[in-house]
Amino acid sequence: MINPAAALQRRPRRIFYGDAIIGSALLLVVIVAALLSPWLPLPDPLTNQLTEMFLPPGTGGHLLGTDQLGRDLLSRILAGTRLSLLVVVLAAAIGAVVGVALGMIAGYAGGWVDALIMRLIDIQLAVPFILLILLVIALMGTSTTNIIVIMGVTSWAIYARVARAKTLEIRELEYIQAVKAMGFSPLRILLRHILPNLLTPLVVLLTLDIPRLIVLEASVGFLGMGIQPPTPTLGNLIGEGRSYMLLAQWLVLYPGLVIAALVIGCNLLGDALLRRTHTRLD
Repeated sequence: MINPAAALQRRPRRIFYGDAIIGSALLLVVIVAALLSPWLPLPDPLTNQLTEMFLPPGTGGHLLGTDQLGRDLLSRILAGTRLSLLVVVLAAAIGAVVGVALGMIAGYAGGWVDALIMRLIDIQLAVPFILLILLVIALMGTSTTNIIVIMGVTSWAIYARVARAKTLEIRELEYIQAVKAMGFSPLRILLRHILPNLLTPLVVLLTLDIPRLIVLEASVGFLGMGIQPPTPTLGNLIGEGRSYMLLAQWLVLYPGLVIAALVIGCNLLGDALLRRTHTRLD
């Protein structure tokens, strides 16, 4: 006879493994293909072949067809995925490092330091991203470095809030009071005793924030404010292909599917990790 309580306990575990496996599989397929693309027997993503314009998928040795300049779409998607992921990962790293550092300082120091950092968070969240990136592009131009930095700046407030909340909770624990009494410096307490306790929620937050950055980078490229053609990214591939949607739908369809796979994979993995964390806490 099946024990209902045991069945309820097994169900979240099955859901966790199912979501984690599907999400990881989607991410691995896209990421591995993008990383290995320079060594695959594919045409150069920047070489024009005007005699092969708008070839449908599977024609002339082009698995996903060609674009308006006869360039192989598969090689361009893989190259664009590699560059887009580089931008997203570096931007997420910048946002996480800056946000965690400021959040820990705000939560541990308290007082006017906490109030100042929280007001900075409010200001950052109040500024629309599109206006911010337009200002940066107008002043500094569209370069990969600028896009990475500006996307990182838009992310730090989320990590700062989570890090501050956890630090406020941890600093009142008895072992923190004990190391304070032993004369440990605030920097050592933050790095050795508080930061390790923040890693689990921050990793979960990172997996949930990366999909936002993927869509954000694609949106910037689609609007023509990101990395400029002929260098491919997932966003500017869709931006270029939208003018030819009635003639060659695959120019928008396949880059869109890659973006969807990355976002769905990250969301599934993040949700699974979040449920796993809550299950352990319970």
